[in-house]
Amino acid sequence: MSEKKHVAILGSTGSIGTQTLEVIRSHRDNFEVEVLTAQNNADLLIQQAIEFLPNCVVIANESLYQKVKEALSQMDIKVYAGEKALAQVVEMDTIDVVLTALVGYSGMVPTINAIQSGKQIALANKETLVVAGELVTSLARDKGVNIYPVDSEHSAIFQCLVGEFHNPIEKLILTASGGPFRGKDKSFLEAVTKEQALKHPNWDMGAKITIDSASLMNKGLEVIEAKWLFAVEKDQIEVVVHPQSIVHSLVQFEDGSIKAQLGLPDMRIPIQFALTYPERLKADFPRFDFTQYPNLTFEQPDLKTFKNLQLAYTSLDKGGNAPCILNAANEIAVAAFLKDEVGFLEMSDLIEETLDKATFIANPSLEDYKNTDKESRRITQELIKSKV
Repeated sequence: MSEKKHVAILGSTGSIGTQTLEVIRSHRDNFEVEVLTAQNNADLLIQQAIEFLPNCVVIANESLYQKVKEALSQMDIKVYAGEKALAQVVEMDTIDVVLTALVGYSGMVPTINAIQSGKQIALANKETLVVAGELVTSLARDKGVNIYPVDSEHSAIFQCLVGEFHNPIEKLILTASGGPFRGKDKSFLEAVTKEQALKHPNWDMGAKITIDSASLMNKGLEVIEAKWLFAVEKDQIEVVVHPQSIVHSLVQFEDGSIKAQLGLPDMRIPIQFALTYPERLKADFPRFDFTQYPNLTFEQPDLKTFKNLQLAYTSLDKGGNAPCILNAANEIAVAAFLKDEVGFLEMSDLIEETLDKATFIANPSLEDYKNTDKESRRITQELIKSKV
């Protein structure tokens, strides 16, 4: 890489954000940190700012503004606070690429603003494309902006497509670990606790995505994201359970050939590839050894027990704002599960009921998506209250 890339990291204190800074720390000659943002973790944001000296930082929780500002008062770092600042900071002229690692729906507006400002996107916030995939991808096309996937599965597909962009895709095969409850039945799942659900067998992730992985909703969201990232139809996306998490995903072409991307479960690899494409920078990440994994296995997902994956396919089939409803209901359901307000299987029931009750819009605008998100959250919250 000849010139340094100036990077804005939205959600720098989360799992993806901290690993992005690990990548940048290893390649100081290639990257400059321009912006760091956090929701509530002011202490880590301050620590990151002191190390990486960004142009500015944003703490979304406005009550923490003074704490951050005072801690950085002796440094040449601008400090902003609030959701509006978070959405606006991506428009800075000095930014080359915006890595969006915000959790959930909160990533949509900042990502859209970054695209409108012509910034390249490294996307770790799948909900942006789940909620408003058609709007976001068409805007990116209009603005000549590339969206580089950071999710390990979508990065794998993207890597398999390098050099193949002119060849039609027959099928995308997304792999899923199956989570901590693979092979369990409904009677077992009725009694699981959040502590059990938060123990992912292969990946170290934030609480929300870990619960989504356990319920297979994460894979459902990835199916929707894949449709928009790679311009394929629902029937061209298959999910297979691969407990070892070594094959990150596969692409099948029209001649029957299948390409796969393999590696140890390490998010730094897709993060680095998204930031450096089309180049690959040398890294000292642990290497995969076939002799340590003599058996790689694959099986069908259990859609009857884990309804969330089927609900995602159904919402994708329905189109319009249905995936937005699905996402909003899921965010509320997961938050309720983490507070011990609902059971593990009840999350799927809440999402299904919200999909039935929320207003369907076939051709939504950005304002429609915002209203749908609010309405769906309200409906799910009311359903939770009625069950207590």
